[in-house]
Amino acid sequence: MLVYPSSIALSSRTLRFLTGQLTARRQEIGTRRRRLPAARQALLALAHLRCGDTYAQLAAGFDIGIATVYRYIREAVEALAALAPPLAEAMKTIREKAFVILDGTLPIDRIAADTPYYSGKHKRHGMNVQVLTDPAGRLLWASPALPGSAHDLAAARNHGIIDALAAAGLKCWADKAYQGAGLPVRVPFRGRRLTRWQRLHNSTHAKVRCLGEQAMSTLKSWRLLRKLRCSTNRITAIVQAVFVLHHASA
Repeated sequence: MLVYPSSIALSSRTLRFLTGQLTARRQEIGTRRRRLPAARQALLALAHLRCGDTYAQLAAGFDIGIATVYRYIREAVEALAALAPPLAEAMKTIREKAFVILDGTLPIDRIAADTPYYSGKHKRHGMNVQVLTDPAGRLLWASPALPGSAHDLAAARNHGIIDALAAAGLKCWADKAYQGAGLPVRVPFRGRRLTRWQRLHNSTHAKVRCLGEQAMSTLKSWRLLRKLRCSTNRITAIVQAVFVLHHASA
């Protein structure tokens, strides 16, 4: 097998951050000597999350076994996911914003046999992740993942997003999928025969809401989230790990 050096589009600060988390974890559990030091384990995990490199590719590149790669990546993901704030904690920061943008994304493909994971909105199989962003389109919070068949409004209510926004008295911009969410969520008008004022409102609304797409592109820049074949039970932890790494590198 041929092996060649490559690059990862992340800063060295991200590597230092993850290395620090892994070092602390090793000290906490009193781990014995390992094949790779914490810095190399962090690099391996970042290559997997950011570039989507497979276990076999990483095993060849780092000269370790595939089972070891799996354990190292899972350990790194769990350490990062533990740092992701729940919605109640994230609301402390969100309340300081003038308004937020709410949207649902489907960053993870699933095989066609997985019927519960088919999204009628996106016409794809995947997992529904609700995302809150600030007025500039910066990622504020990402929800746990639900099957892609979950409707965006139902998912937002399930995570308590609508109630949290209402309790904070915070304005929120969202797309037509959130019709009926209530007062805190502003959505565009639906229908073909709209008045001139309604069309103007929809145009203005779209200009504000489109900034939220920057957060979607942030998630999808982590290539692993574009096509992930692991157990659906691990997907929430991976999304949370990516969220933490994004803020660590910001």
